Amino acid sequence: MLFFQRGIGYGMMGGYLIGWLVMLFFVVVVAAGIIALIVGGTRASGHYQHDTTIPPGAVGHDEAVAIAKRRFASGEITKEQYEEIIRTLGG
Repeated sequence: MLFFQRGIGYGMMGGYLIGWLVMLFFVVVVAAGIIALIVGGTRASGHYQHDTTIPPGAVGHDEAVAIAKRRFASGEITKEQYEEIIRTLGG
């Protein structure tokens, strides 16, 4: 019982290590929550730009050209956009 009977003036939670560890844990949790809110808000607002590039080998050249032709035929893209896609694909 003497272990817990510290007098007044020894700081927060009696100056024991466990008190500082608990406090540190809550500071880390609060900081992680703030960071999560910032990242989530940024992604939801549309300012976050994720990588939309297609990895090499994911879609073959012929398939990409076919997709571009289909999109041009359906009116999803303009003639200029179609020609730029074909130039970019090298075909």
